Amino acid sequence: MAFQLEPYLKERRALVEAELKKVYPDGSPQALREATEYSLLAGGKRLRPILALAAAEAVGGRAEDALAPALALEMIHSYSLIHDDLPAMDNDDLRRGRPTNHKVYGEGMAILAGDALLTDAFYVIGKVAKQVSGSDGGALGSRAARCVLEVAHAAGSAGMVGGQVLDIQATGKKQTEQQLVDIHRMKTGALFVAAVVCGAIMGGANPDTVERLRRFAQHAGLGFQIIDDVLDVTQDSATLGKPQGSDAAAGKTTYVDVLGIDGAKARAADCLKKALAEIDALGANAQALSAIAKYLIDRDR
Repeated sequence: MAFQLEPYLKERRALVEAELKKVYPDGSPQALREATEYSLLAGGKRLRPILALAAAEAVGGRAEDALAPALALEMIHSYSLIHDDLPAMDNDDLRRGRPTNHKVYGEGMAILAGDALLTDAFYVIGKVAKQVSGSDGGALGSRAARCVLEVAHAAGSAGMVGGQVLDIQATGKKQTEQQLVDIHRMKTGALFVAAVVCGAIMGGANPDTVERLRRFAQHAGLGFQIIDDVLDVTQDSATLGKPQGSDAAAGKTTYVDVLGIDGAKARAADCLKKALAEIDALGANAQALSAIAKYLIDRDR
């Protein structure tokens, strides 16, 4: 029977949602917890954590073993959205179909909520990395420690934050396709890559397989961003859950500007082809990962 993606996504999304509700124990100020959970528990596709779980399965591991980095990456993603929406950044009023964090809690609390999500993400992984013994001989702890490095690199100056800097510098300036690739491989793609790589690591993949999955994620992440640019000009705000045409309004060059709608779709399709070629050798174990990659690039919102 053919793999059914929708039930898989629904099941994995429910698992992620349930675990995200547990990441903040008692102890943090109530006002801060409310602001962080407003964005963290606001729904969304949960693509990054689901990719991590699917990558663990693709290499023959257990999805639950990849939960810690999966949750951490979703926390970092949520922090980045809070900060991106601030007046000093993209100045957006709408996120996931409702007012952005700073519109509800004020700019100061929104900044602190983002700070907390970023920092606490490493606490979530660190709890697993601390496990140096156990029924698995401490293997999960050692793998989680490797994931700390992957996530930190993806979220930091050579990854997402660095990509945001390039994005700011590019605002109002015409960019080439290669410049767009450089921006989005860091700003958007880095967390996709970290999700897949950490899933593979936690699933016990050998180094060659980890690198194969890294390349898969690089291609899939770029294709996702290209389609995001297409949807920004072809879908309305209600469908997108954010203002339609926000990139153009902010003076940012998109793949549609450079390639046109049809050209951008063709480039995204090429990214998908390259991504799937990287995981073809993994066989049936990678059917979920393969289906997610197709969904990322064939989606309509």
